[in-house]
Amino acid sequence: MELQHKGTFEGDHLPLAVSIVMPCLNETQSLRHCIANAREALAQIERSYGLAGEIVIADNGSTDGSQALATVLGARVVNVSRKGYGAALIGGFNEAYGRYLIMGDCDGSYDFTDAVPMIGRLLDGADLCMGSRFRGGIARGAMPWKNRYIGNPVLTGVLNLFFRAGIDDAHCGLRAIRREAYEALGLDSAGMEFASEMVIKASLKQMRTDQVAATLSPDLRDRAPHLRPWRDGWRHLRYLFMLSPTWAFGVPAALLLASGALVLAMASLHDLGVTSGETRFGVSWTILATFMVTTGHFAAIMALATHFYGVRQGYRPMRTVLRRLETVLTLENALLIGGGLMLASVLSLGAVGVWWSANAFTALSNTLPLLLAVGMGVIGVQTALGGVLLAVIAGHQAQFGTVQPGTGPAKVPTNAMQKAA
Repeated sequence: MELQHKGTFEGDHLPLAVSIVMPCLNETQSLRHCIANAREALAQIERSYGLAGEIVIADNGSTDGSQALATVLGARVVNVSRKGYGAALIGGFNEAYGRYLIMGDCDGSYDFTDAVPMIGRLLDGADLCMGSRFRGGIARGAMPWKNRYIGNPVLTGVLNLFFRAGIDDAHCGLRAIRREAYEALGLDSAGMEFASEMVIKASLKQMRTDQVAATLSPDLRDRAPHLRPWRDGWRHLRYLFMLSPTWAFGVPAALLLASGALVLAMASLHDLGVTSGETRFGVSWTILATFMVTTGHFAAIMALATHFYGVRQGYRPMRTVLRRLETVLTLENALLIGGGLMLASVLSLGAVGVWWSANAFTALSNTLPLLLAVGMGVIGVQTALGGVLLAVIAGHQAQFGTVQPGTGPAKVPTNAMQKAA
């Protein structure tokens, strides 16, 4: 099948609809196999669905002649200067002509004919179709044991827990996505975490994500792969937390606030004579509890800030409870509440000072009032400053609870389909 390098065909040819994009960095050993395999996949796609396609090699600075070899073999080479797996794929996708984008590694480990049914799923309405190596089969020696039995299951499990993606194999490198879905996701990760970003944002935007079986074979190179399991595993894990305000900040905030408030409440009830007997929470516990409450309050502000940021960037919907509180979530209210708490703190500290002076400035027999006053002051400062931060993140608007999705800085489109239009 003759591959065309223009946005549309002339004469009896079909318009380009499918682009197979491969990130490439010094892959002369495997390029011939991969391009031939991709060519066979495109032939099957044309026979099955009547769609023509192209092969795009997104070269990330090869020095072994990969660019020249790919061109000779009939692929179109796109040079991507920004380094990294994700950067190469983004550069290739942006320059691809197809409405349906297939991504797969350039090392011979994936069979691109496994992507043929993925196109069928996209035609059926799916936005993204993932390959599942655990459904299709992993050949002996194709995946290190720590990746197969530890890294991939753990990271996929965490991703599903955080984002409810319902994916078997979140790190399969063979997948297909509709161009409009790709552009709506606004992907920008340069490294291996690009694979997680795609799944996470598709889940957050409630895109339809299907899965089909994919096989994994040992790669064809005689050198170590670009993937570094521990380094890239950590990058994936930290990225999951960065895109999950609930688990990065919300859950710790709730635990700290609840635990600290419980200790302070029980200590206060004992000091007021409501509860009798020996208290279990002395000075050490109340100091720790004050730290927990103030830290938990700070974490709650960070949860709101990162949530609003995701909403404004367009990949996260506003939570219903926050939408209902939009009239309350304003800069003015944050300043009033923060100022009120700071005033209460100053008055409480003054009362403690009066009591201290009345007792000849001897050491305080009970530090709980002092701790409560200090805690109120810290929370007041955090509330006021946090309100300013939230207003800035919401787009410099005082009613930060009304931030609209997708109002962040727009990205300049660079894809080849737009250039050809």
